[in-house]
Amino acid sequence: MSMDRSLKSKSSLTRHRNVLTRAERIERLKELGRWTEDIKVMGLPKVAHRKVAVGKKDKTLKQEQEAETAASEEKESK
Repeated sequence: MSMDRSLKSKSSLTRHRNVLTRAERIERLKELGRWTEDIKVMGLPKVAHRKVAVGKKDKTLKQEQEAETAASEEKESK
């Protein structure tokens, strides 16, 4: 029997949100150095919130690592 869609695990329910809460926007503005105590909380400037792409290993880096492991294995076998 399959699991109901509403009973998904917590990690699968977490996803990227484009809209930040007011507290998150203030925190982000502080990080960017655009926050001053003079700014009203109700009229905050817009803050770009982009999803960070998880990068894959570079193919060249992966090939170099494979070459190093192969070379070390050859040295050990001698």
